[in-house]
This record gives sequence, C-alpha cells and structure tokens, in this order.
Amino acid sequence: MTQTDSTAATTGEPIPSLRSQPSAAEARSRAMALGGLLALFLLCLSWELWLAPTGHRTLTIKALPLLLPLAGLWRYRLYTFRWLSLLVWIYFAEGAVRATSEAGIGSLLAWAEVALSVLIFAACAMQVRLRLAAAKAASQ
Repeated sequence: MTQTDSTAATTGEPIPSLRSQPSAAEARSRAMALGGLLALFLLCLSWELWLAPTGHRTLTIKALPLLLPLAGLWRYRLYTFRWLSLLVWIYFAEGAVRATSEAGIGSLLAWAEVALSVLIFAACAMQVRLRLAAAKAASQ
C-alpha cells in the first residue's frame, strides 16, 4: 500500500482515482484496436463463409477468439490490451502463410488479415505505452 492508500484507508475517505477520463491519444488507440478487431473478426467470418471458403467452413471457428477481448477493450483494461497484442500474432502468422501459399482473392484476404493484425498490435502497444507513461508520471 502506498502512503495515499493507507491515509485514505484510515480516514475512511474514498481513494481518488488517478484520472477520470482517458487522454485523447488513449481514446484514439482504443478506437483503433476496437475497429481493427471488429474488422478482423468480420474478415475472418466472411473469408471462410462466402469470399473464399475452404473445406466445410470449419475455419470460421478461428474468428471466435476475437470476440473475447471486446469487453476488456471497451472498459480500457490494460491486461486485455497486453494479451491481445500477443494473440494477434497468431492471425498475423496465419495471414502470412496463406498470403504466400494461396492465389487470387485468398491472397488478398490474407494480406488484409496481416495488415489488420499489425494495426491491432500497434494500437495495443500504443495503449500500453501511454498508460504506463501516465502511471509513471502520476507516481512522481
């Protein structure tokens, strides 16, 4: 517990939060992450259902893990941004493999998957960096 935490705990006053509103850059990076995540989800579904289906459309299952971080991103949970920045590398790898092995529309869709994965990673990295810098500045 820090000095302010123990003081607030002994006086019975609520502990004030560091900031009540996210900065403009944090809001922008969250919007990029949410938009990229939804676009990647829709791309994965449409790719396997209508645009260039493979097999019995069982690869649509790959889109389901993209729904898990939506609530955490919406609530600005730092932990969600951190693990999502690792999760998107699976989609990056899949897109890179399929971009170099498929032809036609499949290759274009794979490059779009790669681009969206990089966008999501950059947005998550920006969010984490901004939040850690703000926490460091607030503690000094």
